[in-house]
Amino acid sequence: MQALIHGILLAFGLILPLGVQNVFIFNQGATHRKFTKALPAIVTAGICDTILIYLAVAGVSVIVFSFGWLKISLFLVGFFFLAYMGWVIWKDDTAINAKREEKGFSARRQITFAASVSLLNPHAILDTIGVIGTSSLAYTGYEKWMFTLACIAVSWIWFLSLAIVGRKIGQIDGNGKFLNFLNKISAVIIWIMALYMGYQFYALLGE
Repeated sequence: MQALIHGILLAFGLILPLGVQNVFIFNQGATHRKFTKALPAIVTAGICDTILIYLAVAGVSVIVFSFGWLKISLFLVGFFFLAYMGWVIWKDDTAINAKREEKGFSARRQITFAASVSLLNPHAILDTIGVIGTSSLAYTGYEKWMFTLACIAVSWIWFLSLAIVGRKIGQIDGNGKFLNFLNKISAVIIWIMALYMGYQFYALLGE
């Protein structure tokens, strides 16, 4: 039971902060008239998180953090990735109108974008591998499986809930002003995360 609760709280704490992945899933829920249209993004994000969590628990964290150059590279790539994604979100026009459905992301584009912000985001990789991976070392056997499944379940439930909330807000926010404001706030937060990654890169170079 302790492993289950630990996994739930840890995964929720990691996934709660506003990031590229969360903003994208939320926007897909908000900009599509049918919830099912946002499922490609939700399912892709869930599968990607499941893969990352499994790899982290399987011991990839030990490999990553045993090579200093790999960790430094992740921070450098993370800085540029988050800086770019912040710009994309800042420029995104999420105004809801009668033609928005025609401009929404296709299923293929949703899958591609969701996979990129999940698997190519060094910040998310470091969080998953560094925090969940190292935390899982405290458990073995049945308890480790409970910890892993709890983390995975939180990810799936979170993405579904995020898209549902996005859809509800999208229905209320007919002119898209709130969504555009949220995008600007999200972009600023992501840029702050990029600066943090850049600082970590600089600090590791000085060691």
